[in-house]
Amino acid sequence: MKKENLSETLKRNPYPGRGIVIGESGDGKYAVCGYFIMGRSVNSRNRVFIEEGEGIRTQAFDESLLSDPSLIIYAPVRVLEDYTIVTNGDQTDTVYENMKKGMSFEESLREREFEPDAPNYTPRISGLIKVKDGKYDFSMSILKSDNGDPAQCLRNTFTYDNPKAGEGRFIHTYMEDGDPLPSFEGEPERVDISGNIDEFTDTVWNSLNEDNKVSLFVRFIDIKTGKYETRIINKNK
Repeated sequence: MKKENLSETLKRNPYPGRGIVIGESGDGKYAVCGYFIMGRSVNSRNRVFIEEGEGIRTQAFDESLLSDPSLIIYAPVRVLEDYTIVTNGDQTDTVYENMKKGMSFEESLREREFEPDAPNYTPRISGLIKVKDGKYDFSMSILKSDNGDPAQCLRNTFTYDNPKAGEGRFIHTYMEDGDPLPSFEGEPERVDISGNIDEFTDTVWNSLNEDNKVSLFVRFIDIKTGKYETRIINKNK
């Protein structure tokens, strides 16, 4: 698979929906994670990311405009010991609680499926980062309908045992804008990871469609120590 320029990939797609990018910084020192949300409706755009413990939560920016919280208010990021969990829905909590019981990432997600938002049936995308004893690996998952048919849930998990410096993988909910929205296809895209945390954050945020972008979370985790830095950008201020 050809490695794509992340910025150009984002600029080409006005509506990838929600996206997760995980990889390794160019200097090989940090595990890199980014998660963004976009929106077309007033309800979807009326959100911000706020910090909650070691993770984040979505919150309505204007409570008077919140019409349906069921699929837009959730904790996208939670931390469980050496693991960072990032998802586009409340399956974050499912993974967190089940992994506490000893289940694996993939086993935990077998309890969930795509979102019940017909006719889009938005995929549930998830990522898991493990940083321990100076080593780093990650996994990604997508749960989606069978080409728009909700009778079957397709479950794909991808694991990356030895991430390469300066590159990562990018998975998003939609291939492009549309009605209904077409679900992501194939394996996570191979993309470049460049710059320090502020440069990477600016690159992603400035590459997202100005009308549709809502919020962005970025975290750089020191592979040797497990300590991390976080950046959050909200369009609503």
